[in-house]
Amino acid sequence: MKFGAALFASLAVGASAFSPASTGIVGTTTLSASKADLVTIAEKSNPKLGFYDPMNLADANFWDTGNEATIGFLRQSEIKHGRIAMFAFVGYIVQSNFVLPWSQTMAGAAHPSADLSPEAQWDAVPVGAKWQIFAVISMLELWDECGGGGAMPHYMAGRQPGKYPPFVLFRDNVHYVLDLYDPFGFNKKMNDETKERRLISELNNGRLAMMGIFGFLCADTIPGSVPALAKIAIPYAGEVMKPFEGQFSYFS
Repeated sequence: MKFGAALFASLAVGASAFSPASTGIVGTTTLSASKADLVTIAEKSNPKLGFYDPMNLADANFWDTGNEATIGFLRQSEIKHGRIAMFAFVGYIVQSNFVLPWSQTMAGAAHPSADLSPEAQWDAVPVGAKWQIFAVISMLELWDECGGGGAMPHYMAGRQPGKYPPFVLFRDNVHYVLDLYDPFGFNKKMNDETKERRLISELNNGRLAMMGIFGFLCADTIPGSVPALAKIAIPYAGEVMKPFEGQFSYFS
């Protein structure tokens, strides 16, 4: 029952949720440096809703960097969080039903049981493994912020939002590693129309995934808050916003 409902829910994001990141797009979606560009993208991604900005963020000037840089920051943030949410949404469904068959640790400990909720599974992960995960995330964030060691400008200074820098500098000087986007070069000849369509798909799928993963979290932590998930939700009494709960704290 849980698997069937979760599988059905996953189709809402579907395979297109992991369509290649839209890089090199030309025209109005290369770098949305103005509110007008945001309006154009909004109308393409959701013609019925259109441009929706109740907090007037598109007119803001973060850290006195200018409106164009602010829009670059906002677009980068949305695309990045959308991608992470897609991973989280699909990951939640997978680990609710399957766990890897091999040991999780060098000591031979198994992965947390699929009978546990994903939140409880995370709590059961050894603190050392959690630090490894956060270390990799931090390194990827740093590489993004520095534009791949100068290979690209910052996303607030002209880089296309969502375009992750290649690992050329690291690959040439430290160790061979594949790029995150299109590591085998399959999409180098993709036409602009396809890139444009995939950008809109990625934005929409990311937004849907953000709502989806928080729907799962709310259903597990606030009984009855998401009626559609009431039959598959596994109650969780922990704090989902404390990734090291009971293991590490700066205040203890």
